[in-house]
Amino acid sequence: MKSYSRARRTDESVRQALAQIIMTEVKDPRVELVTITSVVVSPDLRHANVYLTTHGGPDRYKETLAGLQSAKGRIRSALGRDLVMKYVPDLHFFIDESVDEGQRISEKLHELRDSVSRDEDVPTEPEPEASADGANEDGE
Repeated sequence: MKSYSRARRTDESVRQALAQIIMTEVKDPRVELVTITSVVVSPDLRHANVYLTTHGGPDRYKETLAGLQSAKGRIRSALGRDLVMKYVPDLHFFIDESVDEGQRISEKLHELRDSVSRDEDVPTEPEPEASADGANEDGE
């Protein structure tokens, strides 16, 4: 159990350090407005999978990954300076698609809610009409 909590602490420490480094030290405009959603460091501390998101579509994602790849050496150097670790992990950047998937699900739920509320506004059964002679259904 302790190794699990230690791994989580390591992942979170690397995530926080990377976020700070990217925000303050990387000047590449392709890397603006990047949010690091999670980091998974391998048990031997030699590799780190970095999951991130940014605004935009697939083209923007490719630009962001290219910018991070080009700044990878500087980011690793800064990470080694900021964290005390046995090894500075090799960084592997990935787009976190769960954020986009969550957004799509949210949009579908909103559409469904709007559709249901429109259906509730339309009466499903016609209202009973009064007969021509003004008597109700009981014949009165």
